[in-house]
Amino acid sequence: MSRPHRVTLDEPGAAGSLRRTATSHLGLRVPDVEGTAAFYARVLGLTPHAELPGGGQRLGWGLGHHVLDLLPGPAGLDHIAFEIRDPGGVPALEKRLREAGHSVAELDPGYLDEALPVEHGQSRGLVTADPDGTTVHFHTPVRRAGEHAADTGRRPVKYQHVTLATADVAGMVAFYTGVAGFRISDQLADGRFAWLRSDRDHHTLAVVHTGHRGGLDHYSYDLAEWADFKTWCDRLTEQEVDVVWGPGRHGPGNNLFVFFDDPAGNHVELSAEMEKFHDDRVTYVPRRWEPVPASVNLWGGQLAGWRRTSEGN
Repeated sequence: MSRPHRVTLDEPGAAGSLRRTATSHLGLRVPDVEGTAAFYARVLGLTPHAELPGGGQRLGWGLGHHVLDLLPGPAGLDHIAFEIRDPGGVPALEKRLREAGHSVAELDPGYLDEALPVEHGQSRGLVTADPDGTTVHFHTPVRRAGEHAADTGRRPVKYQHVTLATADVAGMVAFYTGVAGFRISDQLADGRFAWLRSDRDHHTLAVVHTGHRGGLDHYSYDLAEWADFKTWCDRLTEQEVDVVWGPGRHGPGNNLFVFFDDPAGNHVELSAEMEKFHDDRVTYVPRRWEPVPASVNLWGGQLAGWRRTSEGN
């Protein structure tokens, strides 16, 4: 078998500018808002935070910032969002976006109702679009009182990462590293999958080549540890939720995973034991994993039905 083409993804410009930035919230368009909200309440413990215009619902965990917006419409991704805790991070990002020629608007203050005071007492957020046209929110810190304070066997700790589908991995990586300020943690050697970090988690964002432009590949919730992961695998069975991939362990990130689908067909991951990167202590060279099934699933190379790699299926 001939070796696939090798690609080294670059980290141009402002790569590494964001080191205290995490995923914040996600917006999904779904055909049945009420039914999908009930699913997330039953399976993941999300509770209503607010009614949204047009019949949408905002969901979260108790007090603090919301996790998920469900908006009526054909199934699809509406927006992704990141919380920037880096000092001066939002205005610096706005400057980089404008200098790179990207359109920038102010985020609706409704998204920041639970905002914490930051520099000069001013809370704010930005709205822009990535090269695939996906709407992206970046905002200053918000309260997370509903996270980290629950029985982790009954609901996840937090929303962990999002993976975007794309036809242009290099272009997306150039934007999220060179302009937004993420770093590359790992990539497939053929350049068709990249995992990006913006805090100490191995990845808060990933991009994967699917042959089509834009959209959601999957998104993930964080579980505390192996014991919780085992409990959740049993819990999905108790809730009569079919597992569509896993349990397994990824190579990039070294995290445990199990996948299921929500009623709109979105792939939802539960993850535990994510690898940590400490950029303040050491310099990393992004690893290049072979594009084979065993790289994305160390436990036997089983792939999801929607996943393909350059070598094997």
